[in-house]
Amino acid sequence: MLSFIKRFRTESEAERFNAVRSVVVNIDDVIHPSLADMGYANEEELKFAIYDLLRTIKDPEKPQTLEELNVVSEDMITIKKVENGQVPVVRIEFNPTVPHCSLATLIGLTIRIKLQRHFPQTLKLDIYIKKGTHATEEEINKQINDRERVSAACDNDNLRKLLESCIKEDD
Repeated sequence: MLSFIKRFRTESEAERFNAVRSVVVNIDDVIHPSLADMGYANEEELKFAIYDLLRTIKDPEKPQTLEELNVVSEDMITIKKVENGQVPVVRIEFNPTVPHCSLATLIGLTIRIKLQRHFPQTLKLDIYIKKGTHATEEEINKQINDRERVSAACDNDNLRKLLESCIKEDD
């Protein structure tokens, strides 16, 4: 066992640890909701629902939406065919407004946060900058698909306010 795990001093400590450990479930054993359970007839319907959510996100430095700036489009969303009991895998590519866009990471993060809020625990999201459209696409792709980095970014108050302003829909 790894060295940072302490040895149990008493038998009751070991029993409590084993009780907690037995609650942890293997992710492969979890039955995920089907598309029908989520309210969608097929992958295409889910794709359009996702696009409807993304198209209203505002650009962080311009008054237009991602749709108006051609940052996202329907053909940039793909959904892997869902087998019984598997979680749907959604791949989203986006075009930054310019190849050196300093806010591309924020745009990707905004896409992730908005979809995670709308589809909590029901989709696996793979979000990428479209290949060849940004100078540092590999680094940004790594950041926006890393849970720990996303979580740390959401803990930053200033960044969270900026995210909220991009996600907020006009009445």
